[in-house]
Amino acid sequence: MISVNNVSLSFGKRVLFDEVNISFVKGNCYGIIGANGAGKSTFLKILSGEIEPNKGKVDITSGERMAVLKQNHFEFDEQTVLNTVLMGHKKMWDVMHKKDAIYADPNATEDDYMKAGEMEAEFGEMGGYTAESDAASFLNELGVKEKYQQSLLKDIPSNMKVRVLLAQALFGNPDILLLDEPTNGLDIETIGWLENFLADYENIVLVVSHDRHFLDAVCTHVSDVDRSKIKTFSGNYTFWYESSQLMARQMSDKNKKTEDKRQALIDFIARFSANASKSKQATSRKKALEKLTIEDIEPSNRRYPGIIFQPLREVGNQILNVENLSKSVDGRTLFSKVTFSINKGEKIAFFSKDPSAVTSFFEIINGNAEANSGKIEWGTTITKAYLPLENNEFFTNGLTLMDWLRQYVPQHVTDADEPFLRGFLGKMLFSGDDIMKKTEVLSGGEKVRCMLSRMMLQNPNLIVLDQPTNHLDLESIQSFNEGCVTFPGIVLLTSHDHTFMQTVANRVIELTPKGIIDRLMTFDEYLEDKRVKELREQMYGEMAMA
Repeated sequence: MISVNNVSLSFGKRVLFDEVNISFVKGNCYGIIGANGAGKSTFLKILSGEIEPNKGKVDITSGERMAVLKQNHFEFDEQTVLNTVLMGHKKMWDVMHKKDAIYADPNATEDDYMKAGEMEAEFGEMGGYTAESDAASFLNELGVKEKYQQSLLKDIPSNMKVRVLLAQALFGNPDILLLDEPTNGLDIETIGWLENFLADYENIVLVVSHDRHFLDAVCTHVSDVDRSKIKTFSGNYTFWYESSQLMARQMSDKNKKTEDKRQALIDFIARFSANASKSKQATSRKKALEKLTIEDIEPSNRRYPGIIFQPLREVGNQILNVENLSKSVDGRTLFSKVTFSINKGEKIAFFSKDPSAVTSFFEIINGNAEANSGKIEWGTTITKAYLPLENNEFFTNGLTLMDWLRQYVPQHVTDADEPFLRGFLGKMLFSGDDIMKKTEVLSGGEKVRCMLSRMMLQNPNLIVLDQPTNHLDLESIQSFNEGCVTFPGIVLLTSHDHTFMQTVANRVIELTPKGIIDRLMTFDEYLEDKRVKELREQMYGEMAMA
């Protein structure tokens, strides 16, 4: 058990936490949520002891071991992959080296050997004699193959480092597990493995993540960091979001009788409790929800941006035709033989084992890069807006937000005065003096919100989105997701956010070095389809399961 007692933390005049009191108990997985800058990662550092609070203390049940997903990808560069994982169990690692040092010392005494014998027993109790095989098994399940396991961490691909550090945190069944953005850099298959692992985990897990699908799959509770306090709610992220939205609507509906409101909330809890029994975290989540009363549901204090794309005109019959498009970089084929057409009403999730393949494809269809072969043809009715993966080139001119947005006013807009532009910036939560900010001081999330203001200004009937959730907080992601679901035009999308892909797309196109796989189905249906799995193995070979 972890108990946080009267913890406060300030940086200058900025109060991050003010007398926080909260407990985390065995058998639960807590999703730590909050706006960007609210202090989610800082809170995990307080729990781990990396940061000392100004006031208060953190108590951990005696004898319990805590493991933390390391964020410094260079800390273990001089260690082998296998040893890096073993070092996750610090006590076992230290005991192993102490006893081995005694055996290697030619001057060791009989007392030393007695101590070594005691350490052997302790080492065995900690699982030391199966440690290497257990660590190797973890690495294999996370996609780090045997050929890498004796290599130095600095010599393996960067995307493999993430998996090694994750294996290090999970190794040895820690009593308390702290994970900050554990899905970053993982592919769909590995994320699925981690979801299943954590769903069966019987100890305490605290996880910070912007991946709503992941939070829904693993969390029994949500701990909301808001206004310098932290409050815990039963259920996963979707339950927290929908219940808080429902409570806010109930409070604002003055015409509805109190008893009707109460019954609506009771029905809502019952429905989610029934659905929870079908989830991976079935037992604990269902019990938690069944114990809920409507008094436990509170409206959220969050501010959600208004991301609404309004087409100036409907798309015509010809939207986009792509014929035999191929692209290679430095002798590596990103994709080839890409041929398809888009029809009205389609929202397409683009997907690849190589994320740079989709980015390259989007750059080509938006006229920012050249293909090696093939052609593309846009319909004459199409007005498109593009959210690229990288946006720094848009923010180098030192303009204020107001002047920055003004330069993107389309020709069809004749009254782009200050109130008009303020309206678009206001939808993205830029208000008051915010509009006089210089673009070079914007955070990553603020830049994305500026880009979305620019896109909305275009009145597009087709939007292209390359990793649209990058740098955004959960509130912006939720609003963006809903805006794409209700958008009446065409969406071309790629995202690490599973929920975004699943809820928006009605068609999936996977780009591979040997061609495409194209299916009219949802993203989840695509991932589970047996024929698709066979095709992926043919297209990628070993890479499909890497």
